[in-house]
Amino acid sequence: MTKQRQPSYLDFDPDSYPWKADINYRKNPEAYRVGKGEQGVLICEPYKTEIGKYWRFKTPEIARESSDTIYKLFNKYLQENDFVGMDMARKYLQMGYTRARRYANYKGGKKYDKQNGYTKQERGTGEPEKAASATIFHEKWKAAEANPIYTKLKADWKRNYG
Repeated sequence: MTKQRQPSYLDFDPDSYPWKADINYRKNPEAYRVGKGEQGVLICEPYKTEIGKYWRFKTPEIARESSDTIYKLFNKYLQENDFVGMDMARKYLQMGYTRARRYANYKGGKKYDKQNGYTKQERGTGEPEKAASATIFHEKWKAAEANPIYTKLKADWKRNYG
């Protein structure tokens, strides 16, 4: 019998989480960790405030405007040689893709049914319009990830800081 997998946020331990809300990552970039996927994206200031206000995916039109703006911020951080800003912008682009996909796949974007022991919801019950938003974000996310300067800086950062 397979054990029911629960969402990871149920066992979240803020003390062991490497990203902290009370750190200014622009002033203390050495404290930043790349991590996996989108980790830290909703914590790391001042980037959370700078980038997060543009992060939207309700319709494909809104997703296009949002992803274009965030990608411009990615390039601005690139010009400023601000790796943490670049990585955070990349994470917001990735999160635009993953969240829009979740809303495309599951009604209300809810993957787990809290009322039913966190069982996984039925797939294919979401909003098809969100799939188009996901595609738009995916395009920009992959463009940011493929940037050769970003790729080199990310490898160096991971080697030096984690």
